[in-house]
Amino acid sequence: MYLAKVNYKKDNVVQILSSILKDIIDENTVVVCIGTDRAIGDALGPLIGTMLKNSDFKYPVYGTLNDPIHALNIYESIDLIKNTHPKGNFLAIDACLGSKSSIGNIQIREGPILPGKGVGKKLPQIGNYSIVGIVDKIDENNRFSFNNVRLSFILELAEIISLSILLSS
Repeated sequence: MYLAKVNYKKDNVVQILSSILKDIIDENTVVVCIGTDRAIGDALGPLIGTMLKNSDFKYPVYGTLNDPIHALNIYESIDLIKNTHPKGNFLAIDACLGSKSSIGNIQIREGPILPGKGVGKKLPQIGNYSIVGIVDKIDENNRFSFNNVRLSFILELAEIISLSILLSS
């Protein structure tokens, strides 16, 4: 179920997102940022994880530029996180592919993230809640690449989502 769908260019995007996140984030919150720093379009999660860690966010954060959670280590990472935080309220964050008209939308959902779905991978899901940033369009002819995603766009999305999380906690 969607709790929010808002474009990053909207004037009050941070206020909209943070007001919803205030009802999600609690003392058991664990933030899990999915993605890799080896592809600009997929670096949204690790950028957010790094920003939260650098801001002395008071809750545990996993998945940073220095220690990303990606397809090659996701099984072990999720096992470790769930074992370390058995009562965790997991907030998962990832980049996502969508329709061309949805690019730039930030969505908060009740329920888990399905990492790799947009590029045809079946990976374990995580999250009681999830935040996705739609960074590019789905290309049925070449599902395994993020097309021409600009780093400045990913950075702007990451700043908005990070600030929204920080203001809500």
